[in-house]
Amino acid sequence: MMKMKAERGREERPEERGRPDREREERAEEKQERSGWTSLTEKQSESVEQIRAAAESLELPAELPIEDLCSLSSRSLFPAAVPASTEDVLLKGFQMLGMEDQRIETAQQFFSWFSKLQAQMDQDEGAKYRRTRECLSCYQDQCDSILTDVSAALEHLDSLQKQYLFVSTKTGTLHEACEQLLKEQSELVDLAESIQQKLSYFNELETINTKLNSPTLSVNGEGFIPMLSKLDDCIEYVSSHPNFKDHPVYLAKFRQCLSKAMQLIRTHAVNTLHNLTSQLTKRDPMGVANADNAFTLYYVKFRAAAPKLRALIEQVEQRSEKMPEYQQLLDDIHQCYLDQREALLSPSINSTITDLTSQSNKDHCALVRSGCAFMAHVCQDEHQLFGEFFSKPTAKLDELLEKLCLSLYDVLRPLIIHVVHLETLSELCGILKNEMLEDHVHNNAVQLGAFEAVVKQMLEDVQERLVYRTHIYIQTDITGYSPAPGDLAYPEKLQMMEKIAQSLKEEQMKLMSPDSSFSDVQLEDPESRKIVSPGGVEGSRVPATVSPADLHGMWYPTVRRTLVCLSKLYRCIDRAVFQGLSQEALSACIQSLLKASEIILKNKSQIDGQLFLIKHLLILREQIAPFHADFAIKEISLDLKKTRDAAFKILHPKAVPKFFRLNSHNAILEFLLEGTPEIKEHYIDSKKDVDRHLKSSCEHFIQQQTRTFVGSLEEFLTKIAALKTMAIQGGPTYNLSQQPWAQPAKINDLVMSMYRILKTKLPGTLQSMSLYLANKDTEFILFKPVRNNIQQVFQKLHTVLQEEYSGEDLQIIACPSMEQINLLLSVKGLEFVELRFQLHAQKMWGMTTLTMGFCLALERPLKENNDAADAARSLSFLFIWRSVSTRETPASPSETRMTVVQPESSIPD
Repeated sequence: MMKMKAERGREERPEERGRPDREREERAEEKQERSGWTSLTEKQSESVEQIRAAAESLELPAELPIEDLCSLSSRSLFPAAVPASTEDVLLKGFQMLGMEDQRIETAQQFFSWFSKLQAQMDQDEGAKYRRTRECLSCYQDQCDSILTDVSAALEHLDSLQKQYLFVSTKTGTLHEACEQLLKEQSELVDLAESIQQKLSYFNELETINTKLNSPTLSVNGEGFIPMLSKLDDCIEYVSSHPNFKDHPVYLAKFRQCLSKAMQLIRTHAVNTLHNLTSQLTKRDPMGVANADNAFTLYYVKFRAAAPKLRALIEQVEQRSEKMPEYQQLLDDIHQCYLDQREALLSPSINSTITDLTSQSNKDHCALVRSGCAFMAHVCQDEHQLFGEFFSKPTAKLDELLEKLCLSLYDVLRPLIIHVVHLETLSELCGILKNEMLEDHVHNNAVQLGAFEAVVKQMLEDVQERLVYRTHIYIQTDITGYSPAPGDLAYPEKLQMMEKIAQSLKEEQMKLMSPDSSFSDVQLEDPESRKIVSPGGVEGSRVPATVSPADLHGMWYPTVRRTLVCLSKLYRCIDRAVFQGLSQEALSACIQSLLKASEIILKNKSQIDGQLFLIKHLLILREQIAPFHADFAIKEISLDLKKTRDAAFKILHPKAVPKFFRLNSHNAILEFLLEGTPEIKEHYIDSKKDVDRHLKSSCEHFIQQQTRTFVGSLEEFLTKIAALKTMAIQGGPTYNLSQQPWAQPAKINDLVMSMYRILKTKLPGTLQSMSLYLANKDTEFILFKPVRNNIQQVFQKLHTVLQEEYSGEDLQIIACPSMEQINLLLSVKGLEFVELRFQLHAQKMWGMTTLTMGFCLALERPLKENNDAADAARSLSFLFIWRSVSTRETPASPSETRMTVVQPESSIPD
């Protein structure tokens, strides 16, 4: 029956669910009112409904026994399917709900029962929340009680704080009042001390004045320096406070005391210095001391008195920067000291200089050296003695020393300006510049400042005199040189010297002792050179002889004089002045060589004149290479050509009407615009002049020798070339063998005559080259263009003969073959010149590129106009290389009279 009721209830539930929500809410409210429960909020109810729906949709676990269904109070009490055999279990469930006696027959009863059941379930579910609310309410009451207690405590604390602030304020006020009283007390004490301190400076006036007026006061006493310091402090203090009462009066009194103190110091210093001078003067009334007692007389006495006076002077020097009175006192002491020293030294210095002049009247160099050394020692001794008295330097000392040094300058200058020898002037420059300035002055520049000024002035005078005498020397001994017959005796001079050298060499070979010397003139190079065989093995050392042509005595006099003059000027004068003088000297030397070459050419032969000029130009080029100077000068000239043309134009009668035109054609305006003179600058380079003349002389020599050997053949080939040119340009055809001047017999005579000339004149030419140039390398370079020209002429001749003549004609002509010509032109001794030069160059510089470049320069074909230039360039390079490879170190000053001194032994740029 219960089962049927439950099924009926489930059938009627959809209908109950379809009722309006309003009725359900009303019933829920009635239930809550009846039960006295507090209704849940809508959100809480929705949450409960969602939980309930989720719980209903869950299935019971299969492993849960059916007996436990009664214990599931939180789940749905009506499962989806209950087995029929469980009526007892359901009965027990209804008993637990208190409904075992009630029956649910209608839907109304079921809903009523269900409402009760739902209200009971809601009440069971909200019980824990009510308990929590009750607990929280209890907590709230406790917190309210605690908050009341805390508020009461805070009120008590505020009261305590107010009381503390009141007490603290009262205490701070008391402390401030005490501090103010202490501060006022300190200020009063400081004021009293300040007044006492300020009064102390004024109170010192009486004490200081008393001490200064005391007859027992001494500047060397122990109390004088402290009194002076106190006086300085008082003056400084009173001067820095002009607002004090009676300031001018006290300041004047203090300054009066200072004047008394400084007067005492001045009197003591002056008296001490005067006493020293008077003692020394009484000992030697003439003021002249000998060498034995000079140091004692002039320095020992002063140094003995220096310590006592130095202590007092140091106090003055320390105060000189602060007060002008002390500076004036120091200046007075300086002046007194320097006056006394001048009075002592001047007579002695003048006497010493006079003695030196009388002893070395003819030897100017010794006089300058000894006089300058004497004055340098005097300057050093005076500086050291001045340092014994004073700790600070003064310019007055240098003025005194410069005045003393000028006494030497006044004696030496008249002697210097009358010296006429360049050797003496150059040596004087070396003494003043090297020994005095670079050695003495450089090592002690402070003590020798005055001496340096006088030496520089003296050096300028010597340099000016040297430049003047050099100009005269160039004009008289180089430009105006008239050669003697012996100077132009070429080649006789060289032949004679070669014979002498050969005889001396033969005598030397007879003497087997290697240490024996046969002549003062050494004709052999002190360094033996290594000769390298073609296989690369170094041969034995053999001495390389120096030809007589390379001796300085065999040089033309103007060349020797020019080089000696330049070597003496190089280190003596400024670079710019040296460049101007060197340009003038080289130009004059070149002109003298050209004149001498022309005279030799007229008197002897053309080859002698040409080789003479080439030889000496090479010597010039070699000797001036180490000078690190530019042998070029700039000349400025005023070109008045345009001014002249404009003047002629304005003076023309047609230009008179243009004077009054007011446009660009005005004659005066045109004269001003067009007649402006021009300033032109041009450079004169003597080194390039040497190269240019060397090139020209080589060119003339090559052309002249070529004409001598194959001149007729060149004319013959020129005729043939002209004949071919006419035929090519449309002229008549020709048959060379039919020409009267080109017949085989004629050509045979021409070729034979040229061949005989080569055989007869070639040895003489080579002998002349060997005699003048005296170097196989130079001979090879200069002769190679001539040889190439001869070979080219014969090569052209062979080509023409092969083209124009038959075999029979060639037999008649009988022209020598190229092998015969080359064999004839081969010079004994010149075959390995090029190889030897390469090895020497590689040994000197270690530069394979330099050797290859020079060999290429030698091997390239020499054209017509390039022969002389290439030969001159190669010769210049060769001679520079020779000068570098054979030169050791510059000659010493003692050797300058015999040899040409090279300025430096470095490789030229």
